[in-house]
Amino acid sequence: FPGLADVSISQDIPVEGEITVPVGSQSPDDDYSTLDEPVKDTIMRDLKAVGKKFVHVMYPRKSSALLRDWDLWGPLVLCVSLALMLQGGSADSKDDGGPQFAEVFVIIWFGAVVITLNSKLLGGTISFFQSLCVLGYCVMPLTVAMLVCRLVLLAGAGTVSFIVRLIVVGAMFAWSTLASTAFLADSQPPNRKALVVYPIFLFYFVISWMILTFTPQ
Repeated sequence: FPGLADVSISQDIPVEGEITVPVGSQSPDDDYSTLDEPVKDTIMRDLKAVGKKFVHVMYPRKSSALLRDWDLWGPLVLCVSLALMLQGGSADSKDDGGPQFAEVFVIIWFGAVVITLNSKLLGGTISFFQSLCVLGYCVMPLTVAMLVCRLVLLAGAGTVSFIVRLIVVGAMFAWSTLASTAFLADSQPPNRKALVVYPIFLFYFVISWMILTFTPQ
């Protein structure tokens, strides 16, 4: 196009329309990174998240909080606390020691893994770690029951003490089972919910039995 070289645009011609590039308002969260925050803020944020999950377990309702923002810090603390309180107990004889730390730790985590695999094989829609998170956090009522039983045993190990511990452990066992099923049942196919709830029942029953039969050395 040899004629285009002679064509010039006058600077007096007004330009119509908007020539600015629209820039959306940026929210403060767009440039926010947890790598830039102080360690104290990170710890406090994680503690608040763990505390909220404890509240959801103590007041179980259909909520996705435990599934959406899953973590294993709470289950780890509960498992360690329960194992420490169960450590050093005695059974029927002085020679037969009670459950040790590693035994309790393995039972809780191995049982949670088995239940999670069973849920996945039955067509569950939640992830592996989401299920571990729910099962671990729902051990909290049984941990409270273990603490109460330790306090009751300080007053003696008679019949009244056993009845009190039986009531407390039975109530907390039901609480743990109902709380876990409230979060996990809806993630299973309707015709297979019973196959998922039954292993959860056995899981918390074994832990409850260990708590009920515990007597200090």
